[in-house]
Amino acid sequence: MELQLRESIDKSAGSVEVADVAFGAEFREPLVHQVVVAYLAGARAGTKAQKNRAAVSGGGSKPWRQKGTGRARAGTIRSPIWRGGGKTFAAVPRDHGQKVNRKMYRGALRSIFSELARQERLLVVESFDVAEPKTRAAREKLGQFGSEDVLIVTQDVSQALYLATRNLPSVDVRDVDGVDPLALLRHEYVIITVDALRRVEEWLA
Repeated sequence: MELQLRESIDKSAGSVEVADVAFGAEFREPLVHQVVVAYLAGARAGTKAQKNRAAVSGGGSKPWRQKGTGRARAGTIRSPIWRGGGKTFAAVPRDHGQKVNRKMYRGALRSIFSELARQERLLVVESFDVAEPKTRAAREKLGQFGSEDVLIVTQDVSQALYLATRNLPSVDVRDVDGVDPLALLRHEYVIITVDALRRVEEWLA
C-alpha cells in the first residue's frame, strides 16, 4: 500500500510504499485495549505500604489481666481496633504489571498504525526539524499541519526540536524506540519521518 508524503496538511509531495501487513491490518479493539491497560498498569509505582499489627512497634505485653477488671478483654495495645494499632488489611508493595507477549504488543501497534493511516491521522514527512530552538518556530512549523495536538516521531530527536516543543502542552516528541501505544492514541495527529517509518515497518512487518 501507499501513504502520502506530505509537505503540509493539504499538500502532498508524492507517496511512500509500505507493507500492508504493518499499515493495512484490521483494527482489533480488544487487543489494543488490553495492551494499553497493561501499559498503564506497568507505569503504576505500587509502593503503597501500611503496617499490620505485627509491624507496629510496642504491644508486647497484655495491657491488663483477662478477668476481673470489668473491661473488655485485650491482648495487645496494637490491636487494629485500638488507636495507634496496626491496619487490619494492610497494603503491601506490589507489582501491578500485566504480562503482554511480544506478538500481542506488535499486533496492537499494527492495529493502531493501520487505523491512523485509514483515518488520515498518520502524516508522513521527509523530515521534521526547526531552524532554531524557539517555541515560535515550532508553532509555525506545526501550523502547516493544522494542529498542535501531535506526536512527532523521528529517527533521532534533535536538541533544537526538543527545546522548541517542550513548552507546547499538546505536542510530544519521540524517537522510534520511545513510541508506545498510549502516545499514538492520545494525539490528534502523528507526524512521522520517512526514516522513522522505515524503522517501524521493519519492526512490525
